[in-house]
Amino acid sequence: MPRQPIRSCVASAWRPARRSAWSGRRRCATPELQQRVVAVQRRPGGQPVDPQQHSLVRGAVPSHGHLTGHMILSYMEDHLKNKNRLEREWEALCSYQAEPSACSVGRGEPNAKKNRSDAVVVYDHSRIHLKAENNHGNSDYINASPIMDHDPRNPTYISSQGPLLSTVVDFWQMVWESGCVVVVMLTPLSENGVKQCHPYWPDEGSDVYHVYEVNLVSEHIWCEDFLVRSFYLKNLQTNETRTVTQFHFLSWMDRGIPNSARTLLDFRRKVNKCYRGRSCPIIVHCSDGAGRSGTYILIDMVLNRMAKGAKEIDIAATLEHLRDQRAGMVQTKEQFEFALTAVAEEVNAILKALPQ
Repeated sequence: MPRQPIRSCVASAWRPARRSAWSGRRRCATPELQQRVVAVQRRPGGQPVDPQQHSLVRGAVPSHGHLTGHMILSYMEDHLKNKNRLEREWEALCSYQAEPSACSVGRGEPNAKKNRSDAVVVYDHSRIHLKAENNHGNSDYINASPIMDHDPRNPTYISSQGPLLSTVVDFWQMVWESGCVVVVMLTPLSENGVKQCHPYWPDEGSDVYHVYEVNLVSEHIWCEDFLVRSFYLKNLQTNETRTVTQFHFLSWMDRGIPNSARTLLDFRRKVNKCYRGRSCPIIVHCSDGAGRSGTYILIDMVLNRMAKGAKEIDIAATLEHLRDQRAGMVQTKEQFEFALTAVAEEVNAILKALPQ
């Protein structure tokens, strides 16, 4: 019997068509979750109405928009309540094998020592290539993966392990060469005495990492769960400068989940507000760059696709799409369930904000 994954995001056109056997499944439409909601309705004769005539600001959507949102919410909540179905879904995901999945570059010398974990090593076909001529060790390797949504030429994210002491310079080189202006950090520096990430920024003032000068401009604590740092980054070879903002979520433990979905959704909202209008990838990292990073990217990708009016929803397919690009994305059933809960909660919050 074919498994019935939760629909929450369409597998992108770039993704190989390996799920064609499911093409006959019932599909759910998605709501417009953007501030500007565009409704395409039809006249009695069947002709579509000009969407611009029905473009509405936040809070005003046609009745079918309510129905669509409620359909998604009802479907996801039902799936979350059915623990047996969720268990089967997760078991199927655990058996998923990415193709190709060779990791010979990351496991070979001298790169193996640059990996924080043997369990999460970048695929040969999907890894960030540093410019070796600009690298302090003449290497192009870093344990980080470009994560595409629909366009293979432009990664939406870079999922990276937390820097080791020996790879901090490589991390800042990646920040610079990728054009990154937003970094999402999802781990404390240590948990129960175990280092999760080396501090790659100065406590105050500035530090130099090879040819990159990093100046801590500000550090603002938003709440007990997260803070925001602003860095002034300078390339000492070219004298070019850039402002980089780091959003640091503090209370998400390794292989665990946040205390509440709402806190992470508020965090995500601040990240996206800062990122709005950019085209460079967001660097997301935890410790190994897979469990917490994968969960955050899954939630963000699903909600962004829904906001853009995706025609099909499939969270399981989206997770497989992520795992095609980096091993171990979303490491536990609890993290997968949390992703579903967070998406459902965000849809519910938007529906409640709309006029009835």
